[in-house]
Amino acid sequence: MKSQLIRGSLWVLLAAGLPLTSTLSHAEARCPANVSTLHPRLVAESLLVIPVKINQAGPFDFMVDTGSQPNIIDPSLAASLELKSQGPVGLVTASTLLQGSVATVTSLEAGGYTLKNPAVVVEDLGALQAADPRIRGVLGENFLAHFDVLIDYSHLILCLDRSKSLQGELHGDRIPLVSPKHPEDELPFLNRLVVSVSLSDSGDRDVLLQLDSGSTGPVLYSGNKKLERLLRKARLQGPNVDEVHRAFAVLPPQDIRIGNRNVRKVPFVTPASAAANVPDREEDGILATVLFERVYINHSGRYVIFDPK
Repeated sequence: MKSQLIRGSLWVLLAAGLPLTSTLSHAEARCPANVSTLHPRLVAESLLVIPVKINQAGPFDFMVDTGSQPNIIDPSLAASLELKSQGPVGLVTASTLLQGSVATVTSLEAGGYTLKNPAVVVEDLGALQAADPRIRGVLGENFLAHFDVLIDYSHLILCLDRSKSLQGELHGDRIPLVSPKHPEDELPFLNRLVVSVSLSDSGDRDVLLQLDSGSTGPVLYSGNKKLERLLRKARLQGPNVDEVHRAFAVLPPQDIRIGNRNVRKVPFVTPASAAANVPDREEDGILATVLFERVYINHSGRYVIFDPK
């Protein structure tokens, strides 16, 4: 089977020496419109982790990642579930191309919803498990795209909605999701969530950023000719930083214009070096959802509302 390329962003900034697990308690908070409420725990002050069942086994801790196209399972869990490889796959991250394998599970259940026979990628989760060794997988757009999604960091709740109830309750500036230039290359339920923004140092150029709940901060990809002048301003974090910290260089803070809204002085980083085998991307970087108190993603309507009322 020929290896396909898919996107996964779970390693974006976990290598940057960020704090380990912290847990908040907001058990009293509920989703709007009586939508079923999930209460994730928080890892590295930004990553949402929820219980997931696979083939009715578990639950296992999975990180919720809107920036990952596939669902991902760590090899030890795949072995214990006796999952069979169906072929190789290339997993594109911020700075490298990783090799994994594709498998199919009978069922994947989260938040009271069950998806039958989804494909999963078996891939090492070392960087993610360094932040929290209890994490066994990643819940990506292959699952999330079946729902409208509300991520509420201020109350630490996650809402998955199939009933279209949330869209009548949540209001604000609707930011359209950018359609891929080559939709024929996108697999079903593996579209990327990309919005068009402008940055204070990008001139009049639109910048395409992928909406990512699996990143601890915003990123601009290295080697981006459109943003070459801005990327030349990147600096490593200090003269004595170790090799882990040197994975990313810091850019001058940027003002982000998103629709009618300005977000001031946002710190971006860029990979200090990128592997030569990383393919070209349509998007220019990553917009971490944790920059906002709440993010509503309407998959069917193909729009996002940041901090909806």
